[in-house]
Amino acid sequence: MRSLIFYCSDCEEYTLTPVCSSCKKPTTNPAPARFSPEDKYGKYRRMLKLEQKT
Repeated sequence: MRSLIFYCSDCEEYTLTPVCSSCKKPTTNPAPARFSPEDKYGKYRRMLKLEQKT
């Protein structure tokens, strides 16, 4: 998914470039992925999320 705004988790700043201008690290998309009830891999993603918490 392409976005016009990016977020740097290190600096906690928003930017328009895929690389942070302050710390020169890659930025991420701040919006969550779209939800689909026909998601084939949702079960596995939830299992992985639970495994990472423990």
